Amino acid sequence: MLIGLAILPTAETIDVTVLIERAEALGFESLWAPEQNILPVRTERPVPRLWGDIVDPLILLARASAVSTTIKLGTAVSVIPERDPLILAKQVATLDRYSGGRLLLGIGVGSGHEQAQIMGSDFPHRWTQAKEAVLAMKSLWTDEVSEFHGRYYDFPPLYCFPKPAQRPHPPVLLGGKARNVFKRIVAWGDGWIPIDVTPQEVAAGRATLDRLARAVGRDHRALTISVVGVSAERPVIEQYARAGADRVIVGLEAAGETESLAELERLAAAVLG
Repeated sequence: MLIGLAILPTAETIDVTVLIERAEALGFESLWAPEQNILPVRTERPVPRLWGDIVDPLILLARASAVSTTIKLGTAVSVIPERDPLILAKQVATLDRYSGGRLLLGIGVGSGHEQAQIMGSDFPHRWTQAKEAVLAMKSLWTDEVSEFHGRYYDFPPLYCFPKPAQRPHPPVLLGGKARNVFKRIVAWGDGWIPIDVTPQEVAAGRATLDRLARAVGRDHRALTISVVGVSAERPVIEQYARAGADRVIVGLEAAGETESLAELERLAAAVLG
């Protein structure tokens, strides 16, 4: 079982260079950062004010990559419909290359229509837009000359370099629990990265992924499950392992350096021993 660490980084929390060096030394397999580009003041659904202070995940992970060598670097998750795939493809490829092929691209579509409206994305059809963005980026990551013509994104033949270090590209992991998430993963993704799901939900998801993958000739073993928000308890982690999860991701509370390093040591003792 792979065990990752999720953080909620702001300008006031521990410097990620300090955190990742210690996390890598302790044996955490991966470090994950969320994305919250903006936070509307008024939202229909309550959103924690702290989320408005989250730093850009790719810049954070680029900083982390410079002082680490083996720990994977993940987004949990990047809100794909609110980013330009032409720019994001280059950012992802550059970070993957500079980190030696350590990037894991967890993606989502957002849950607030207010933010989507501000950012100009199609909230009612956000997964359709996300699919187009990913397909466009796959062309940009893999083709010598890239070209894409879709409903949301349309560009003529062009060059987009560098290419990622990972071949054919960094894994694209889909978040959420939408009814069609497993069909989407099998069709154009590489894994599932849900948050706050039970071992029973993981077992059902694993069975569905395996069945759908076999039906279309994909290797079901290559489709991973990474669960965010797992309690830092070995018996709980073992339940997720038996259910079919490949990775669990435990959370580190947002805090300064002294508090964060102490909590990191406690987490490591609880889950890595």
